[in-house]
Amino acid sequence: MEWKKFTITTTEEAEDLICGLLDTLGYSGVQIEDLRPVTAEESGGLFGDVVPEQLPDDHVARISFYTDGDADSAAVISAVMSGIEEMRSYVDVGDAVITESKTAEEDWINNWKAYFHAFRVEDIVICPTWEDCESLDTEGAAMVLRIDPGTAFGTGAHESTQIALRALRKYQKEGDRLLDIGTGSGILGIAALKRGAQSVFGTDLDDNTLPAIADNLRQNGIPEESFAYCIGNIADDPLIQERAGFLCYDIVCANIIAEILADITPEVPRHLKSGGYYITSGILHEREEIVREAGAKAGLREVETLRQGEWSGIVFQKP
Repeated sequence: MEWKKFTITTTEEAEDLICGLLDTLGYSGVQIEDLRPVTAEESGGLFGDVVPEQLPDDHVARISFYTDGDADSAAVISAVMSGIEEMRSYVDVGDAVITESKTAEEDWINNWKAYFHAFRVEDIVICPTWEDCESLDTEGAAMVLRIDPGTAFGTGAHESTQIALRALRKYQKEGDRLLDIGTGSGILGIAALKRGAQSVFGTDLDDNTLPAIADNLRQNGIPEESFAYCIGNIADDPLIQERAGFLCYDIVCANIIAEILADITPEVPRHLKSGGYYITSGILHEREEIVREAGAKAGLREVETLRQGEWSGIVFQKP
């Protein structure tokens, strides 16, 4: 389906008012681009306390909204500009220029796939579902993973995921049961099952993981009953904790940022068997101590720290 995209160049000061105007006119889905500095608190924990380097704020905002391809562009622009002009008397709206472009729905759903190709993580070949894996060099490979993350996290290309895959390769035994917290596309659980795990239970907060896991299980020929999953926060939701089960996992995996790992870690020993391993990843080097302290307070023994690029993973063991 083709869509029309309209972009308003305005000021940060007018952002909220213009978004309200667009909502009133029936355009509820908007995209805002500006250089307003984002604090760690405003990011909702996405970056922990580490906020990415940002460009100087020029106080310009670009607000985009979409209509279907049959919409009357002149009428759309006229209605929006009329509302913006009324604002000029009490807010700086800047240039208030509206530009129009066209975009196809598949542009933002599929175009990223051009940058994701088959690659190898030690003895694992990871191949996107839209590529022909039959022609790949799989000599010496223990497995081939077919992965399409959809809009969930986890292609295996990220260094933190590769750290977790390497740790699983080292510590997982055949017949193990795995709890995968923040399972995303299910890549860690699927790799564990293909390496002989008995079963996997995955949790996540994002509904997009549900179709991604189901599709990836089918692509890899894994029975659905071997990989159970649900949406919810195991750190503080008793229903999710009970569904996962207690003292029954040989391995718990969590590939999430350090601050969230610190919140999850106190719950992990309740689900892990004695002698079981807790594999963490997604930790920036300078945030390692946050996770180490959480592990120590939870009564876990640090076994090993793995590093790749700017990311770390810490493996703990329950006594």
